[in-house]
Amino acid sequence: MARDKGRDNITGRHKRVLPQDRPREVYVFTEGEVTEPEFIEFVTAQGTRAQQGREVICSVENLNAPTKRRKPLPLVDEAIGKWTEVQRAAKKAKLDPESWNWPQVWCLFDRDQHEDIPTAFSRARKAKLHVAYSHPCFELWRLLHYQNYTSTLGGVCDSAAGKLKNQHGFAQTYGPTIRSVSPEQAKRVMPGQLQGKYKKARQHAKQISAGHKGPDQNHWDPYTNVWSFVEDGLDVIDY
Repeated sequence: MARDKGRDNITGRHKRVLPQDRPREVYVFTEGEVTEPEFIEFVTAQGTRAQQGREVICSVENLNAPTKRRKPLPLVDEAIGKWTEVQRAAKKAKLDPESWNWPQVWCLFDRDQHEDIPTAFSRARKAKLHVAYSHPCFELWRLLHYQNYTSTLGGVCDSAAGKLKNQHGFAQTYGPTIRSVSPEQAKRVMPGQLQGKYKKARQHAKQISAGHKGPDQNHWDPYTNVWSFVEDGLDVIDY
């Protein structure tokens, strides 16, 4: 994963660089402990950048957070605190809020069985955080790399996960002799599940999500805008 290790950054004490020469810093808070961080690691390492010469440093901020702090509302609240810190540092560094390298804070969370989704969205919107949301869960985004899926999943993540595991060749990405995948294995993101499939997944996601415009995100089934995080956050247009 692209992490900031000793380089110049807007919140650290390093050598001075011109504002326009700074990379974009992206701070991410994920509901998932394994899948989303591994997905981010894959995209930052393997993705095709929108414009060569731009640099993005992405950091998953809550890698060691306990499960109770990974629900949408606590996630958003922690992200708001980080965003306050990041904005203050960006202004001190004289970054332009309209420039491409103005920092971003993202929350990646799912519908699952959470009932506080609209409140989490409202707080995030008010704080000007970015949200990548999947209904029923992130596995829908992974599934769309293989096929379009426009029918409701009934808000059940196991349905999306089951369909994902049944995709042709999915199990073999974990090893040539594997015939079935355990729930623990399925959480791991393997390059072979994604490589060369981004544009298909993006097209499918935009198609199924276009009709969900109502104010209650609990009813956006199915829905995912992870592609927005990939492009608007990580500055990646393909992988």
